Amino acid sequence: MARLEHVNITVADPDATAAVLCELFDWKVRWSGPGMTTGRTVHVGDETSYLALFSYGNPDELRQDSYRTRGALNHIAVVVDDLDATEARVKAAGFRPGEVHDYEPGRRFYFVEANGIEIEVVDYS
Repeated sequence: MARLEHVNITVADPDATAAVLCELFDWKVRWSGPGMTTGRTVHVGDETSYLALFSYGNPDELRQDSYRTRGALNHIAVVVDDLDATEARVKAAGFRPGEVHDYEPGRRFYFVEANGIEIEVVDYS
């Protein structure tokens, strides 16, 4: 058996991004500290998986179209138990969720967080 443990993404401010994700998804900071060779990293998620939020210290702005650039990140999907409550938290945090789509296998919406990363929020119940 194999499972995904983490994904490492570059953000402007790992601590600020972690705070928002913890608020939206009820996640916890699992670890934080200096990056392996430079910058700062914050691990945020639950006991089984997490996002490693990394900042080199002076990240460049997004310069590519992730859906057209091979190897680029298209979006991160987060499964929730209550799509409507999560959508309300996303709005309260100042983000603009897209339209809710209801098709197999679940209901979902997408929004773009402060670093330009698209997040899909899905409810399979």
